Amino acid sequence: MASAHLELESGFRPLQIYEQVAEKIRDEIRSGRFAPDARLPSERELASLFGVGRPAVREAIGSLQNEGLVFTRRNSGTYIASNAPDILAAAASDGAAPDADFSPTGTLNVRLILEPAIVRLAAARAKRDRQAEHYLAQMETISDISDLHQRALWNESDRLFHRQLAVMTGDALIIKIADEVASTMDQPLWKRLKDDAIYDAARIRLYVSEHRLIYEAIVEGNADAAAFYVEQHLRRVRRDIAPH
Repeated sequence: MASAHLELESGFRPLQIYEQVAEKIRDEIRSGRFAPDARLPSERELASLFGVGRPAVREAIGSLQNEGLVFTRRNSGTYIASNAPDILAAAASDGAAPDADFSPTGTLNVRLILEPAIVRLAAARAKRDRQAEHYLAQMETISDISDLHQRALWNESDRLFHRQLAVMTGDALIIKIADEVASTMDQPLWKRLKDDAIYDAARIRLYVSEHRLIYEAIVEGNADAAAFYVEQHLRRVRRDIAPH
């Protein structure tokens, strides 16, 4: 217990794997081995180079995109920004490191543990929920995911729908836990990876259909079906945003 207390007091926090990968790429940019305007090695090549899985590489690239250090061209690859050395120099002079987002892969792993249990509890009550239906209706209006307003509406409705499943249990502690999970789905890294991976209108319609199946199973009181549908949905999300 004493060592944990010292870790907290000293501000020590072990870096997530994607943070370590991102820092290695920053080091390569600082050294000039990854030069401005040059194309980065592929995700698979970077995973092999750094000895990590592709999800960690994808998350690292997403975080570097959010910092403006790299940019991605669809079907072409990821490139170092021309002003990346200047951005790194400015960050070094500033000295304060921003808080890191939670790993989206880690968030999905937690959700795969929690959400099947959550929907089972909600199905035990078997009650319709006006707010969940509101979020479903909002998602069903999305027709052009390239429109920034519609994309924001999709992300918010999706995030809050999953949080509302916890509300449907009626359990205050579960709702509090779901609030924490939902907050990670509002972080820039989660949004970046989701927007980059789920940009096709047909994919959105599939996701909305899966949400509808989850909800209807809950209100019908079919706990097994609700748990099955939510697990399959989350596994699809994980394949889309963090492929192995």
